Amino acid sequence: MSITPEQIDLWRTVRSETQNLEFKEAKNQFDSKKLFKYCVALANEGGGHLVLGISDKLPRTIVGSNAFPDLVTIASKIFQAVGFRVDAEEVQHADGRVVVFHIPPRPRGTAYHFEGSYLMRSGEELVPMSEDQLRKIFAEGQPSWLEAIAVKSLDGQDVVQLLDTQTFFDLLGLPYPTEQKGVLERLKSEKLIEHFDDGYAVLNIGALLLAKSLRKFESVQRKAARVVVYSGNSKLNTLSDLTGERGYAVGFQGLVQYVMGKLPQNEVIEDALRKEVKLVPEVVIRELLANALIHQDFSISGVSPVVEIYADRVEISNPGNPVVPVERFIDGYQSRNEKLADLMRRFGICEEKSSGIDRVIETAELLQLPAPDFLTEHQRTVAVIYGPREFKAMDRTDRVRACYQHCVLQWVLRKKMTNQSLRERFGLSERSGNSVSQIISLAVEQGLIKIDPGAPESRKYARYIPNWA
Repeated sequence: MSITPEQIDLWRTVRSETQNLEFKEAKNQFDSKKLFKYCVALANEGGGHLVLGISDKLPRTIVGSNAFPDLVTIASKIFQAVGFRVDAEEVQHADGRVVVFHIPPRPRGTAYHFEGSYLMRSGEELVPMSEDQLRKIFAEGQPSWLEAIAVKSLDGQDVVQLLDTQTFFDLLGLPYPTEQKGVLERLKSEKLIEHFDDGYAVLNIGALLLAKSLRKFESVQRKAARVVVYSGNSKLNTLSDLTGERGYAVGFQGLVQYVMGKLPQNEVIEDALRKEVKLVPEVVIRELLANALIHQDFSISGVSPVVEIYADRVEISNPGNPVVPVERFIDGYQSRNEKLADLMRRFGICEEKSSGIDRVIETAELLQLPAPDFLTEHQRTVAVIYGPREFKAMDRTDRVRACYQHCVLQWVLRKKMTNQSLRERFGLSERSGNSVSQIISLAVEQGLIKIDPGAPESRKYARYIPNWA
């Protein structure tokens, strides 16, 4: 556990405090109650280190701390106040005394509190956890919603009648077994059904993916995808509102085709010929639909993924706030529902490697569409895909968002954004170089991108990378 001065210097190089690391100057003293609260907050966030004697602003200079000269006594007080052990250590750095508190992670399914407040950090503040966050913590260790039983006490024939087993084997590229026992054993091995003394049980995940009719499963039917079509660009006039019937896997292709059939068409001239094209390409609809189905928060009841089609855009939303921040959708990946994601990947419906959003952005750039927008609303994540719009019709927000997404996509492709690459993304000529430079400057000012430190100093040949890179 012993921390060296070298480790202290390594921590000082981090650009921002992390989930597991908190700095405080505490030159002369540090409030004991505040210490107890930080111990609780850090433990609730997975454990970590509270370091006294170092500036919490860049550059992280060592100022030295005289707080808590008797570490054995304060460790005892922490235990009495919060109910768990926190070890304290003094590090004699060349620039001053540093005190390190080693805070363990909370046990699975348990949240710590101080004087009744279940605390977490939010920027520079300590705030109470939300009811939703506490529910998720207390539910840890219990079977997830997907693992719960949808219907039980079935015989083998009941299972085959409820689930589209033929399409299940087709999606896996496997021959259909000659005996019912083989079908049931495969479903059981994939943990889609279970066998008990009183017969078979279909789990929620099995029903959700393979149901011939989701309405036959009370716990799952409200998770069916819904497609709403509006007249115009607002919700005032609804043309149609349909809720899906089949399971996500067996009904995915039909869902995509239904959405494509409802999209408005635009007339374009290509090679001197007029042709009708859909508002949004199918590849974009496929990827975002798969994402919405897979990454939803199933613990939120009574809500489902929704596709809303307007004259000028499509909005695809799913229940739950994202695990990965929306600004990191292009380069980051973390699945909320790993088992579901694994099966959908094996079914050929999605790729479990973060390439779906990349493809959406790449397609938008290739077709010179406005940049997609990813939003978080109350317990929902929304992807907005816009139809064709000329550069001059895009507002400042559209252009800066496209600039940031282009910069991240170039970073993912191991390239760097330049004035020229962004100009080509918008389909502009060299004469528009100044307009593109203004967009880049705005993105830099907003802290979205920055100049690549290794690029030439000439503004004309400057290269840019995401600000977090």
